Amino acid sequence: MVGNPISEANPIREALKGGRFSYFVELVASAKTTEEKLQEMAAELAQVPGLIAAGVTSYAGGSAGHDPIRIAELVKEKGLTPNVHLTCVNHTRQELIDSLLKLNGMGVENVFAISGDYPLKTGDAQPEADYDVDSVQLVELINEMRQQGLPFQISVAVSPFKYTEADCVYQYLKLEKKIAAGADFAITQLGYDVKKFRELKRYLDERGLKTPVFGNVYVLAAGAAKKFAKAEPPGCWVSPELLEIVTEEAKAADKGLAARLERAAKTAAVLRGLGFAGAYIGGTHSADHIRTIIRRSEEIAENWEEYAEEITYGEKGGFYFYDSPRPAPKPREFAQKLMDIIEPANTPAPLRSVLKGVLGWVDHHPSAAHALERAEYAFKVSAFGCQACGNCVLGEMEYVCPMTCPKSMRNGPCGGTHNGQCEVFPDRACIWVRVYDHAKSANRVEDLKTYIPPRNRALQGTSSYINYYLDRDYRPGHPPPLVQIAPAPAPVAK
Repeated sequence: MVGNPISEANPIREALKGGRFSYFVELVASAKTTEEKLQEMAAELAQVPGLIAAGVTSYAGGSAGHDPIRIAELVKEKGLTPNVHLTCVNHTRQELIDSLLKLNGMGVENVFAISGDYPLKTGDAQPEADYDVDSVQLVELINEMRQQGLPFQISVAVSPFKYTEADCVYQYLKLEKKIAAGADFAITQLGYDVKKFRELKRYLDERGLKTPVFGNVYVLAAGAAKKFAKAEPPGCWVSPELLEIVTEEAKAADKGLAARLERAAKTAAVLRGLGFAGAYIGGTHSADHIRTIIRRSEEIAENWEEYAEEITYGEKGGFYFYDSPRPAPKPREFAQKLMDIIEPANTPAPLRSVLKGVLGWVDHHPSAAHALERAEYAFKVSAFGCQACGNCVLGEMEYVCPMTCPKSMRNGPCGGTHNGQCEVFPDRACIWVRVYDHAKSANRVEDLKTYIPPRNRALQGTSSYINYYLDRDYRPGHPPPLVQIAPAPAPVAK
């Protein structure tokens, strides 16, 4: 076996195995909080009965913070089990592997695999960010390492709190991809809509997916509510009705503390009643607050149905998977029909063999290969916004180029979309809305569950046709080589 063996005392694994409703806390490793203070918090939280782990954040909301691996090590030393947020932003595939090996060496098994928020603007400057892999590909990578003996427990994010058809359906499709790739459990993003919690649970149950889900329970203060109401940070949203209530609560002598702790406890009780695996508590690092929430939620657990309607702050007129009418598919465009014909994956076998021979010859003549790449690029850049990645997956993405996504996602939208708009550029539509609409018009929505591997970055600026027919690119059916982990060297005898 490579790496450390499975821990006999991983509270998360034990809780999931035993089917016991459990509690997480989110520990935000903000740059504004010192390591010493984070350690102090962890030590106090470790003493809270029923609290099984702390999610250690990385770049929460796009803001730089402490290295989550370093903080996870400190948290573990204080007796609190860390669930480390591992993000894809500005990390190469090899860097992610190195981070995972480091975690294994520390004896940390629990990893929250997420794409990560895009870095925040500094003034008027929009920072650049590189996403070598997306969250689904990260789950696949961790699962490959697990198959070689590294005992990781993989958690993933999902947001049922999406109120347009494309955003909502794609969240569920992407969750199915993550589960197929190896996710052990999921954690919802922030929301205050029990109807959406029910929807997610029903969706999984109807498909026979037994993956446990922790519901997000955020202790909502007035300041945070004002930000969330503007969809800041990405993926967080609070309705105008709830904002008004929280603002009024803040006028009390305790500035609304009792009211928000009670709302959190009621939400946790509802989650238990709905059959969720547990509550993921954010918005406070106070051990006393966490104790209050857990104790109160246990007291009112039997009466959870009384609070279900009370915590239903959805978007008026918003989309619900089981209740909302769905507009008829848009007519397929001529370009889509044409691309179906010339898509390499649809090439008949005899012609495929001929093209492989011809393109093999072209490949051996640099000037011809370059001319083909330029001609291909000239066509695709005007039609699809092509960036010459050399790993074309237009067919799998309904002829929408993934490289036009600021995060270069290849397996579905990130959790930061809001009413179909992009997280990074809110004035632009998310490209995955077009992917979904095109798939719907072609009756191929189920095909969107196809796993798309990360691109072979060495092929940037080369012809995707040559790469496809000569099997150089990474695509469904032709993924990158499996991760190979060398055994640690034996200790030198003294």
